[in-house]
Amino acid sequence: MEKENRYILISGATSGFGYYTARIFAQNGWNLVLTGRRNDRLEEAKRELSSTYSCEIETLCFDVRNNEEVERSIASLPQEILQNIRILVNNAGLALGRNSIDNGDINDWEQMIDTNLKGLLYLSRQIIPLFKANKAGHIVNISSIAGKEVYPDGNVYCASKHGVDALSKAMRMDLLPYNIKVTNIAPGAANTEFSLVRFKGSQETADAVYNGFEPLVAQDIAETIYFACTRPAHVVINDLTIMPAAQASATVFHKIKNNK
Repeated sequence: MEKENRYILISGATSGFGYYTARIFAQNGWNLVLTGRRNDRLEEAKRELSSTYSCEIETLCFDVRNNEEVERSIASLPQEILQNIRILVNNAGLALGRNSIDNGDINDWEQMIDTNLKGLLYLSRQIIPLFKANKAGHIVNISSIAGKEVYPDGNVYCASKHGVDALSKAMRMDLLPYNIKVTNIAPGAANTEFSLVRFKGSQETADAVYNGFEPLVAQDIAETIYFACTRPAHVVINDLTIMPAAQASATVFHKIKNNK
């Protein structure tokens, strides 16, 4: 039987949720379009996944904050790939710092808003017309428990992820007539590069976030994305919050002392 020529486009695919999502889809026969800012990581992922799984992989190195780069990069893809993108995973995002609103770093604010919100919009704007032409498609937006609840010193990050949550709802309404599914996934505490980026390279501070309990790992979210995207045509998972068993809310954890 001839292999189906279908692609999933994943932003922020150089590590964490994005990389593991690429891996599980490649394992299940999907071709990949991987995007990110770190070209060396993209090429490494391409080499690894293409040598392990029988799939086609395109990489696009750009910053989702730059709309011109987004437009140029997507336009550079061959028509055969563009016409066969079935899923968009808006995964690129980050948190920077934890400060009260009066002590926040404006540069951090702008980077979070530009990446988490505007980047999602820029990339979606390029892919939605393709889905409309195909009269089908699936958009997965990676939000956060911070998009459901606000916590102290989380202010702008929480606001940006609340924005993702709201955009997911709005997209679902606007795109309903075109048979385009929209899924919002809100992870809780997950041990990826997230905290290392948030605390600007401080490994000690990042590790301390997960002391005393077993957090989610990137593969947990990748498996959740895959499940959501492989439901029957008449089924859509609109919104899903996933947390480690030791977490009850954004701020309530059951931690065991000296657990490593």
